[in-house]
Amino acid sequence: MSTDLPIRRPDRNRPEPLWHQTEQSLRDMIQRGEWQDGDQLPNETRLTEMLGVSRITLRHALRRLEESGHLRREHGRGTFVRRSTIVAGIRGLTSFTEEMAYLGDKVGTRGTSAVEMPAEDDIAEALALKPGEPVIKLRRVRLANGNPIGVQTAYLPAHRVPGFLPLKGELTSLYDFLREGWGIAPQSAEELYRAGTVSAEDAADLAVAPGSPAFEVRRTTSDAHGPFEHVESTMRADRYEIRSKLFY
Repeated sequence: MSTDLPIRRPDRNRPEPLWHQTEQSLRDMIQRGEWQDGDQLPNETRLTEMLGVSRITLRHALRRLEESGHLRREHGRGTFVRRSTIVAGIRGLTSFTEEMAYLGDKVGTRGTSAVEMPAEDDIAEALALKPGEPVIKLRRVRLANGNPIGVQTAYLPAHRVPGFLPLKGELTSLYDFLREGWGIAPQSAEELYRAGTVSAEDAADLAVAPGSPAFEVRRTTSDAHGPFEHVESTMRADRYEIRSKLFY
């Protein structure tokens, strides 16, 4: 990879801190595709020359990009791009779309399908329904910068979303769709993460082999009237991380 690439140097006359401008310049290089997944960044000496900043400023920016999942730093080897990794941690109630926007990545959806079906026992329990009551099953492949990250299957009580079907086209933000169409706004959620593997059904959509490591995520979201969504997600373990800061 060439180190002679166009990169925006921080402007000392601007009000934003130099480390923030440096972080954004590096992030732009990744998002434009100048640096691809797996590419090694130039060493610190070369980066400080390219950006015109100190090592302290550069390291601050690199650390923030590592924390957001855009880079990985390997001791003794260097810094590498992780363009398609989502890092989840302690946060407010957000959707996948909002998480991606926070990280500065482009969210996408592929293979949206929606059908009405009777609720199985576990889905009915999660949504405070009786077994067999109708639910909408919504399955989507979620993308980050065009790369598959996970498969999400959401279940919605059919009586809460009359007219939801037939669904036309891809649905990127379910929460926006529910808010605009039925006035449903999330207030709280319970979420459970487990280590798991990618099923044969999901493997092709996620572009990995069956049995590949994954996070299995279960989430039930409620509004003022009770639970309105139960989601079962399979997230690629090589592109999704959970990181927390602990305080004593």
